[in-house]
Amino acid sequence: MDISRLPFRRLLVEYLKPQWKRATLLGILVAAGIGLQLSTPLILRHFIDAVSAGATSRELIISALAFLGAGMLNQTVNTSASWLGAHVGWAATNLMRQDLAAHCLRLDMSFHNERTPGELIERIDGDVTALANFFSQFLVRLSGAALLIVGVLVLLFVEDWRAGAVLSLYVVIAGALLVRMRSVAVDSSELERAANAELYGFVEERLAGLDDIRANGAGAYVIARFGGVIRRLVDRGRRAWMMRARLWLSTVGLFMLGDVLALGTGITLFGAGAITLGTVYLFYQYMQMMWGVIEQITHQLQDLQKAAAGLSRIEELRRIRPVMSDGTGAHVSASGPLSVEFDDLSFAYGAKGRVLDGLDFRLEPGTVLGLLGRTGSGKTSMTRLIFRLYDPTEGAIRLGGVDIRSAPIAELRRRVAMVTQEVQLFHASVRDNLTFFDRSIPDERIHEVIGELGLDEWYASMPQGLDTLLSAGGGGLSAGEAQLVAFTRVFLQDPGLVILDEPSSRLDLATERLLERSMRRLLNNRTAIIIAHRLSTVRRADEIMILEGGRIVEHGRREALEVDSATRFHRLLRHGMDRVIAG
Repeated sequence: MDISRLPFRRLLVEYLKPQWKRATLLGILVAAGIGLQLSTPLILRHFIDAVSAGATSRELIISALAFLGAGMLNQTVNTSASWLGAHVGWAATNLMRQDLAAHCLRLDMSFHNERTPGELIERIDGDVTALANFFSQFLVRLSGAALLIVGVLVLLFVEDWRAGAVLSLYVVIAGALLVRMRSVAVDSSELERAANAELYGFVEERLAGLDDIRANGAGAYVIARFGGVIRRLVDRGRRAWMMRARLWLSTVGLFMLGDVLALGTGITLFGAGAITLGTVYLFYQYMQMMWGVIEQITHQLQDLQKAAAGLSRIEELRRIRPVMSDGTGAHVSASGPLSVEFDDLSFAYGAKGRVLDGLDFRLEPGTVLGLLGRTGSGKTSMTRLIFRLYDPTEGAIRLGGVDIRSAPIAELRRRVAMVTQEVQLFHASVRDNLTFFDRSIPDERIHEVIGELGLDEWYASMPQGLDTLLSAGGGGLSAGEAQLVAFTRVFLQDPGLVILDEPSSRLDLATERLLERSMRRLLNNRTAIIIAHRLSTVRRADEIMILEGGRIVEHGRREALEVDSATRFHRLLRHGMDRVIAG
C-alpha cells in the first residue's frame, strides 16, 4: 500500500483546521526548540576552545551558565510543545471518533447485522487512537526535523565546506533509505488492526452470552475459540512488529556510518590545522543531533505506518454509504393518531427468500390492531419496516397518507414509538432514562405524565426522585418497573402510532394490573399495533390480523371474527390461543 495515496492531507485540513491557533503555536514552539538545540553546541565549542586558550574562570563560568540556561529553556519549550501536541492530537481524534460514531449510527441495519459491536468499538476507537500521534506530532515534528537538518548543514558549511559536503552526502543517503522503507509495514499493520478488531468482537459477543455459555457447558469450546483468535492476533502482531523493526535496524547502520563520517572528518581537519578542538566536538555533536532527528523520523514513520493501517480501515468505513436515503418530501402529521397503510408490500433480507409477501391493508386513525402469528411469520419484520430500519423490496408503507420513504427519518421515528418485552435502560438518572437524554423536557411535564399514567406509587419508591441513578441494563428494577419506564418514555414522546410487543407477558398479576391501567391510557386516541401472545391482550384490539409465512391469512374486526366459527381467530379462542401460537 502506498502511503502517498492515503488522504492524510485532507484529514489534516478537516480535523486540524478548528485548532489552527493551537497548531500554529505548536509550530512556533517547535521552531524555538530547534533554535535552542542549534545554539547549545556552539556554546560548548566556545567553552572547549576557551579552555584550550587558557581563558579566565569568569569567562568559563559565563559560558557554563549560558549552556545551562539554554538547556533549561530548551527543556521547557519541548515540554510545552509535547503537552500542546497531545492536546491537539486528542482533540482532533475525539472529533473523528464523534464523526465516525455518527456515521455508523446513520448506516442501515444490514451493516450492523454483519458486524459485532466489539468490532465497531475497535474501528471507532482503536483505529482512531493509532492516528493520535499523526495528528499531534507527525507533521510538526517532521517539518521541525527537516528544519533542524537544514540548520545543521548551513552551520557546518559556515565552519568548513568539506565537513558540510560530507554530512550533506550522509543526509542524502539516510533520506533515500527512509523513503524506501516508508511503507514496508503498512499492509502487515493493517492485518494486525483487523485481528485486534476480531478479538474485540469475539470478547463482546461471548460476554453478552455468558449466561447461556455457562448454562450449556460451552466454556471449554469458547476458550478454545478464544485461543485461536489470540493466536491470529499474536502471529499478525509479530509479523507487523518485525516489519517495522526493519526500519529501526536500518537506522542503527545509519548511526554507525554517521559517527565514522563525523569523527573521521573532524580528526582529519584538526590534524591539518584547519579547525580547533572545539570544532571537532561541534561536528560530532551536530552529527548526534542529526542521528536524533533520524531516529525521531524513524519512530514517526513507524507510527505513520500504524496510522496508515488505521486510516485505511477508517476510510473503508467512511466510504460505506446508507442504502436508504433520508426523505425530504412530505411530512407526517405532527399530532393525533396516524393511519397505517401497507400497499402490496413484500420484503426480503438481502438474497434470502421473502419474509413478507403481498401485505395489503389499512388501519384507520385510532385503530388498535392485534397482530398474531407463529414465530417466523413476519411480525417483527413488519414493525422494523414501519420504523424504516429497512425499506420494502416491493410496495410501500404510508403513515397518515404519507409514504414513509419521502418523510424525514427523524420525524418519522418521533411519530412512532415501540415498547418491547426487553426494555433498554442506561446507566443514568431516572430523568435521562425517561426522556432519552432530552433536556428540553421540563420536570413538570415528566411529573404530569407519571401522574397521568397512575405511576405515583412507583415514582415514590425512587429514593432521589428523578435524580435516582439507574444501573446499566436495568439492574435494581423489576421487569414491570422497566416497562413503566418505557410507557412513560412513549407518553412523553406523544406518538401517533404505538407498537407494543406484548409488554405484560412476563409479569406477575399485581404488576400486570398496573400496566393494564397505564396501557389503556397510553392507547387512548392513538393508533396501535399489538404483537399478541395471550388472549387477554387481543381483547382490547379493534381489529385482528393473523400472519402465516409472511402473508395475511386473516384480517377483520375482532367482534366479527370472534363469532364466526369458520375463522382462524375463532378456533384460536376455542382451543386456547397461547398454546396454538406457541406451537
